[in-house]
Amino acid sequence: MFRIVTAFILFGIALLTGFGAQAQSYPNRPVRLVVPYPPGGTADLLARVVGQSLGSQLGQTVVVENRGGAGGNIATEHVAKSEPDGYTLLMANASVLAINPSLFRSVPFDPLRDFAPISLVAHVPLILVVHPSTPVNSVKELIALAKARPGQLNYAAAGHGSTTHLSMELFKTMAGCDLTTIAYKGSGPALAAITAGEVPVMFELFPTALGFIKSGRLRALAVTSPERSSLMPDLPPVAETLPGFHVASWFGIVAPARTPKDIVAKLNADIVKLVNSADMRGRFASLGAEPQSSTPEEFTKFNVAELEKWAKIVKDSGAKVE
Repeated sequence: MFRIVTAFILFGIALLTGFGAQAQSYPNRPVRLVVPYPPGGTADLLARVVGQSLGSQLGQTVVVENRGGAGGNIATEHVAKSEPDGYTLLMANASVLAINPSLFRSVPFDPLRDFAPISLVAHVPLILVVHPSTPVNSVKELIALAKARPGQLNYAAAGHGSTTHLSMELFKTMAGCDLTTIAYKGSGPALAAITAGEVPVMFELFPTALGFIKSGRLRALAVTSPERSSLMPDLPPVAETLPGFHVASWFGIVAPARTPKDIVAKLNADIVKLVNSADMRGRFASLGAEPQSSTPEEFTKFNVAELEKWAKIVKDSGAKVE
């Protein structure tokens, strides 16, 4: 019996020693940063900006991999079931970790149990935009048009469960009007549709909407933050017309659950450092994003609160995806 116990102890020591050596050598090959949407959206833009800088700090290439579909659930499930070794990460956002669990009848992952939070990355408001041919110039005029044509106005959304979807559902509830959802597979296709005039209106995140607004291909009506944005100070908040309206998206990086704590700690330190650097703050500001870093524990607490907040919005709006 003594020999058996000793053998198990020695095996455990060898296993822990090997594990520690593996963690200390991390990373020794490229790291994948999975984006749960097609190229062209805010998650993709932020992933590429962050991935490039993170790769420099890690001394390895960070490969951004786009996996769209099912409102982001396909990529999120993929990462949840990946090897917990620090080489597969997810550029998560409010949609996949806070909205989808309430919006969909079921999701193939648990947003709290199946992931090891690393750090929040950014906080991003949305802009209410219309195609230039749409005969409205304010939130008040949009509400009046929607009420005059109930159910006849379509709006674009970057997939079911996206903040662009739930923002409009909340807008409809608070304004007492009806618009019809046209869900696309990501912000890129949704923006292509509205700029082509296929749909008249949508909420879109600041980073991806800004260029279209500046070029005149879209007209901005309002911002979803409680106050005006320094990037577009002449743009009023939706809350000036609908008091209490406030929606924003957030982005953060997570790994599969059971990823070694020392790897999570290393990634957290590197991400927090780059997110709060002057260079990254400037790059985020040019996109309309605000840096937002955290500890893994703060990220978990934040997501618990977000799950509760968005569950209420989903329930109040009546939005559901089968």
